[in-house]
Amino acid sequence: MDWLLEPLSQSFMIRALIAGTIVGGLCATLGVFVVQRGLSFLGDGLAHAAFGGIALGLLIGVAVDRATWVALPFTIAIALGIAWVLRRGKLRGDVAVGVFFSVSFALGVLFLGLRPNDAPPVNVETVLFGSILAISTNDLWVVAGVAIASGLVLAATWSRLAFATFDPELAAIAGVPVAALDSMLLALVAVVIVVAVKTVGIALVSSFIVIPAATARMLGRTLPGVAAYALALGIGGAALGLLLSYHLNVASGATIILTLGGLFGVVLLAKRR
Repeated sequence: MDWLLEPLSQSFMIRALIAGTIVGGLCATLGVFVVQRGLSFLGDGLAHAAFGGIALGLLIGVAVDRATWVALPFTIAIALGIAWVLRRGKLRGDVAVGVFFSVSFALGVLFLGLRPNDAPPVNVETVLFGSILAISTNDLWVVAGVAIASGLVLAATWSRLAFATFDPELAAIAGVPVAALDSMLLALVAVVIVVAVKTVGIALVSSFIVIPAATARMLGRTLPGVAAYALALGIGGAALGLLLSYHLNVASGATIILTLGGLFGVVLLAKRR
């Protein structure tokens, strides 16, 4: 019991645990739709778009802890650009995401290089790998607000989004606004990724979206079942990984992702028997 209670006696661990489980559950639920659409690379693409947005914020003089507010519209614009390219149907999803990913990251590097010499130094490592243990109370309110808003949007559009995901052509014939739902899903993923960058960083945030959803697909037989498994894996993996990182004194974000990867490996081996 001390293994569990000792970390929870620290206020920074309580904030990290709340933020990690919220982000883990939210990313995993969205990941069900992203993975089902064959857009697993989307998380990486939008995470690197967020890097471009953060770098733009730093270039115009915004403090690093507030640069995510510049990254938010920037990343949403990139997400809508990807959705527009996908609707044209001339490029595959991984190609469209790859192009925007490369351009956004290059812009980020360019923006950082254009900063004046007397600008405050930036710890790029923190931006790339996150710092969930440094989550503040204000960050926690932002994460909670985004989670509530995203949950309401998903609940209101769940059945139509599922229809458009599994059979977009039939859904369009039935009057479902497929294009609008596609744009909404990508914009929602963009918002969640920008918020999640604070926890595990740009380099690892896409794992929060892909790994629990991929694991859940091996366990569930229906969409609600897969979503329930993904939610449980996202929350449980974040909590377990954070506690392990505390006791092992290693990087929290990386340990959370490795925990999710370990759960994926266990389920994969169990299903092959």
